[in-house]
Amino acid sequence: VDDADDFEKTRHALTLLGVKESHQMTIFRIIAAILHLGNLKIQGEWDREVCSVSSEDEHLSSFCSLLGVEHSQMQHWPCHRK
Repeated sequence: VDDADDFEKTRHALTLLGVKESHQMTIFRIIAAILHLGNLKIQGEWDREVCSVSSEDEHLSSFCSLLGVEHSQMQHWPCHRK
């Protein structure tokens, strides 16, 4: 698999569909953030119904950086219902 070639083909297809380059980058940023969110390590405690996300989680930091959301808020809300 040639990821670089596939990426260029995807960009070319989006350009043919009329998607501007700036919008393409936004799409790729959102997709990257979702992939990082899927890699979050959520630690649960077996004896209680609580969980947490480490503030040191690299995927949490990448997600927040890509989407411009607050680190503390994103660390809190995957583990709390509202």
